[in-house]
Amino acid sequence: MVDPQQTFNMHPIGVIHTPYGEKFAVPRQPRLVESIHCTIELFAPYCDPQACIGLEGFSHIHVLFVFDQIPEDKFRPMIRPPRLGGNQRVGVFASRSPFRPNRIGLSILELEKVEVVKGKSVIHVKGADMVDGTPILDLKPYIPFVDAISEARGGFASEKPHLKEVVYTPEAQQQLAQGEAKGELDPQALAEILAQDPRPAYKGDADVKDYFAQLMGYKVTFQVHGEQVLVVALQKL
Repeated sequence: MVDPQQTFNMHPIGVIHTPYGEKFAVPRQPRLVESIHCTIELFAPYCDPQACIGLEGFSHIHVLFVFDQIPEDKFRPMIRPPRLGGNQRVGVFASRSPFRPNRIGLSILELEKVEVVKGKSVIHVKGADMVDGTPILDLKPYIPFVDAISEARGGFASEKPHLKEVVYTPEAQQQLAQGEAKGELDPQALAEILAQDPRPAYKGDADVKDYFAQLMGYKVTFQVHGEQVLVVALQKL
């Protein structure tokens, strides 16, 4: 019989490196921004190349991680998912909210390659929805005949989120070109991130104040006007 007070010791096997410098503007689901390239750095002894033999035979992997920027708090049985506008409540187990009993996250990411650098495995993935430096707990291969369920229902999240058009002020357009020339900014990836409208879900069309996001090593200032996200400035951090 399991003791409800029993604890389990877990520690990270590695860390993921992403362009998201903070929680704000991280995509709300994996693979919504598929042009984002990220790397998973494995710690010793898990970085032993033998541990990844055969992994490249799979196109996608399950990545289990910790929502380490979410404070450990008392259990909250209901949350407000962004998909429902941030006003309607559902049970925490009917959501992918980071405010979970054990703060464990699960994402399916595209596997690009496994590289061995100085005798250590580095895993290249696409489509991550994690803050830079998120601790990784485990990796498992995605197996289509088991994991892909064609008749599955998506509940209140059965459709992809609506995307907005991303435009730039002349000043921001110039800053974007300069950042791209330096290899620091990826215009396509930046547009895909901002098109999701990172603001809190309950914000409406009347909310046109400046918002700030740390992306790709830049402070991105933007506003939302109806169906457009206007990038006002891009400042190197």
